[in-house]
Amino acid sequence: MRLSVVIPVYNEKNTIEEILRRVQAVDAGLEKEIVIVDDGSNDGTRDILKKLASSEVRVFLHEKNMGKGAALHTGFAQAEGDIVLVQDADLEYDPREYARLLEPILDGRADAVYGSRFLGGPHRVLFFWHYVGNKVLTTFSNMLTNLNLTDMETCYKVFKRETLQKIQLKSRRFGFEPEITVKLAKLKCRVFEVPISYSGRLYEEGKKIGWKDGVAALFHIIRFKFFN
Repeated sequence: MRLSVVIPVYNEKNTIEEILRRVQAVDAGLEKEIVIVDDGSNDGTRDILKKLASSEVRVFLHEKNMGKGAALHTGFAQAEGDIVLVQDADLEYDPREYARLLEPILDGRADAVYGSRFLGGPHRVLFFWHYVGNKVLTTFSNMLTNLNLTDMETCYKVFKRETLQKIQLKSRRFGFEPEITVKLAKLKCRVFEVPISYSGRLYEEGKKIGWKDGVAALFHIIRFKFFN
């Protein structure tokens, strides 16, 4: 089996080389490809990526910024692996936990796996209201999907390739998280959660998601539950 690690990137010149080094260093027990999609970076990230491209690291460039969801659409379309894993480029998530994330799929128990930041893994102590917002969004998503996730908004999501191919994604920005969750539930996919660690960033360190994205996520949960 082959693993595709899809990395959406936007203005991460300070972290892109390090996250790539960490992903390449992981021995997940599978052949691995890395698919990086730069979503219109304007800070020099694109120049770095052009130098990093290789047979193992495939780089795709958006000419303008369209959002994380749009970058993932491109990455999923280009991924050739049997299993597809989403990895952010900001060093908040640790690639050394791939084995834990992959286990339920490799065992034949899961169609998708979410890495939960709230199941007991070590995490950097940060924003209280982000935590509350995440809980509100996850609870609302659970109410409409009848799932019992603890962390719907997590970056670490892993899918069997055939599962992704059944889903037509539309969200171009951070609406990807609620959209994919609703659509997995509609397909009655077997979804597992595993605990992960989390090293969150401050806004001064480059964190991008904000309260407006949280409000938009509520809209997307309703939209994809009832109108798509």
